[in-house]
Amino acid sequence: MPADGDMIEIRRPARGLAPLVLDSPHSGTVYPADFDPLQPPSLYRRAEDMYVDELFSAAPDLGLPLLVARFGRIYCDVNRAFDDLAPETLADGDDLVLAPGAKARLGKGVVWTATPPDGAPLLASPLARADYEARLARCWRPYHAALAELLTETRGAAAAVYHLDLHSMQPVANAMHEDETGDLRPDIVLSDREGRSCAAGFLGEARRILEGLGFSVAINDPFKGAEILARHGGPENGVHSLQIEVNRALYMNVETYEKTADFADTRERLTRFLRDLRDWVALG
Repeated sequence: MPADGDMIEIRRPARGLAPLVLDSPHSGTVYPADFDPLQPPSLYRRAEDMYVDELFSAAPDLGLPLLVARFGRIYCDVNRAFDDLAPETLADGDDLVLAPGAKARLGKGVVWTATPPDGAPLLASPLARADYEARLARCWRPYHAALAELLTETRGAAAAVYHLDLHSMQPVANAMHEDETGDLRPDIVLSDREGRSCAAGFLGEARRILEGLGFSVAINDPFKGAEILARHGGPENGVHSLQIEVNRALYMNVETYEKTADFADTRERLTRFLRDLRDWVALG
């Protein structure tokens, strides 16, 4: 079991080649001892963005830093606000002010309470408030602090810094998604909170490169970006954050969790995407 300080990892390049930062908040596979699920790993691990850190693992070799969460997202989801939690999740949180949103109502707030794909109960019992606050202290706060510091460090004296928030998605929407159950997803979804988290040029260049590599790309549909983009993206301050969702059918079997024969090709195409996007960013 990793110590608290090992719950995140920063993979740094030998030399930075562009003010572009990557983060993978949902590819972690560590479930600490206080995680007490009702469901087996064969079900709850479906929530992981499996292998996303591997798909983009060429980042340091391309001169780009990559921040990776090691903890499972259902243990603490850093792409949710710290207070995005249904009150009934806690055994003793009556005096705690929470702000559950649509995600928490689906059972996937900052601490998940439901299991994909059908929303079966995840937790054996409500959490103690102290356990919830410990998860924030061990995972949520260090992750956001590390990302903020990495963005500042990578920007240096540059006029702007660019940021790719890395995710994967189920190929078909299920009952725990906000789009219609059964909807088919494209290869890639790019999200910028409908123009609020990055300049249009950054999104447009990412889309151009990806489509040139043969990917089908949708914009802000069905994902618009969540807490990471909201908290860190600010084009008015020179911070341009863009979320990318990769369809899992491009590289893995979503039922057995095994990589498919297409994994290497998908990784190679995404490496070319990073290289070309890095060169665009470097030109300023």
